[in-house]
Amino acid sequence: MSSVAFHTLGCKVNHYETEAIWQLFKEVGYERAEFEKNSDVYVINTCTVTNTGDKKSRQVIRRAIRKNPDAVICVTGCYAQTSPAEIMAIPGVDIVVGTQDRLKLLGLIDEFRTERKPINAVGNIMKNRVYEELDVPAFTDRTRASLKIQEGCNNFCTFCIIPWARGLMRSRDPQEVIRQAQQLVDAGYLEIVLTGIHTGGYGEDLKDYNLARLLRDLEEVKGLKRLRISSIEASQLTDEVIDVLRNSPIVVRHLHIPIQSGSDTVLKRMRRKYTMAFFAERLDRLREALPELAITSDVIVGFPGETEEEFMDTYNFIRDHRFSELHVFPYSKRTGTPAARMENQVDENIKNERVHRLIELNDQLAKQYASSFEGEVLEVIPEEKYKLNPDGRLYEGYTDNYLKVVFQADESMIGKIVEVKIAKAGYPYNEGQYVRVLEEQKV
Repeated sequence: MSSVAFHTLGCKVNHYETEAIWQLFKEVGYERAEFEKNSDVYVINTCTVTNTGDKKSRQVIRRAIRKNPDAVICVTGCYAQTSPAEIMAIPGVDIVVGTQDRLKLLGLIDEFRTERKPINAVGNIMKNRVYEELDVPAFTDRTRASLKIQEGCNNFCTFCIIPWARGLMRSRDPQEVIRQAQQLVDAGYLEIVLTGIHTGGYGEDLKDYNLARLLRDLEEVKGLKRLRISSIEASQLTDEVIDVLRNSPIVVRHLHIPIQSGSDTVLKRMRRKYTMAFFAERLDRLREALPELAITSDVIVGFPGETEEEFMDTYNFIRDHRFSELHVFPYSKRTGTPAARMENQVDENIKNERVHRLIELNDQLAKQYASSFEGEVLEVIPEEKYKLNPDGRLYEGYTDNYLKVVFQADESMIGKIVEVKIAKAGYPYNEGQYVRVLEEQKV
C-alpha cells in the first residue's frame, strides 16, 4: 500500500484543501504518513502571501526531497500557481499543480511514474470562472469543521498578490454547500466555519442568491449548532446580512472584519473600497443588532507612506470602536504588487514600534471585552488539552463569541457543547468552571 504525506503552509483555505486532497488519496487506498517520516508521495501545499511565504515553501519542498529522494514530490497551492517555473527549477520536484485541477493529481502521479518526466500542470487561473468542487466529509482535527464556500477575489488591493494566485471571485453552488454542511454535522461537528479567499463576497457572481440567503438556508441543516464566518469585509455587511445575524439561532456573536488601516488616505493607497465613516456606520448597525458581538480584525502597520498621524487615526479608531482582538502585521513588501514599488517605504524600526503600540492596545481591548463576561455562563466547545499544561486535566476551547476558555474537563467532552462559567477573565485565556454538558446536543 502506498503512503502520502502532507505539509500545509498558509491560511485556513489551504488547510481545508489539503484535507480535500487527502480524501482523493484515501479513496484509492493510500495511507497517510507523517511528513517527517518516509513516504512514497509528498504533497506540499504552498503559500505566497508574502515573500517569506515563498521562501518557507521552498524550504519545505527541499526537506521532502531530502527525506526520500525516490518519492514523488508534488507541489500545489498559491506559490505553485504564481511561480511554477521557480518550483520546477528545484531539482527533485516532480509535479506542480496550482490552485485548480487538484482532482487531476492522482492521474498526474501515475503519468509521472510511467514517463519519469517532471510535469508542470499549472494553467491560467484568470480564465477560470468555475468553482472547483473539493469535498471534505471529515477533518483530521475533530472539533471545528471548515466549509469552503467561494474561491478568488476581485479586489486587487495594492499590497496583495492573492487574486493572481487564486483568480477571480467564484461561488460554490448553494446546494453543494448545504449538502456538505449536513455531511459535516452528521460526521459529528457542531460548529462549522464558512471559509474562502473572500468569504463575504459569496454570491456576488450568482443570480438571485447571496450570502444572507445562504446563512438562512444553513439554519435548516439538522443538528448544526454554530455557524461562524471566517472573515467578511465591511462592504459585505449589508442590512440584509445584519438582519440574519440579529435573528439567526446558529450564527455566532463574532465577526472578523479586516480593517487593514483606520486612515482614509492609507486606505486609498491600499485601494480598499471603503471609508472610515462607512466602516464606523456598519459597526454601529452591527452593535445595535448584537450588543455583545465580538469584532476581531486584521491591521497592516507601516504601509508605504504611513505618517504618525495616519497611524494614530488607525489607533484611535480601533480604541474608540472597542475591537475585541487584532491580528497586527508589519507591512512587508510582496514582489509583484504595486505597493512594493511605492515610494516612501516606512523604516523597519518605526514599523516595529507601531506594531508594539497596537499589540499593547489589543491586549487592553481583549481583556476589556472578556471582563464583561466574567461571572456569566457561556457555551464552550472543548477542542484539546490546555497547551501550556498538556499533562493536566485542563482543556481549552472557544465560546461562540470567540473567548478562549481553559477549564477542567475530560477527553469525552471534546467536540461537545459544554456550559462553563467564566471565573476569571483574561487574555489570551479566560479561566472557566465546568457547569455541565448540554446532553441534548451530544452527537
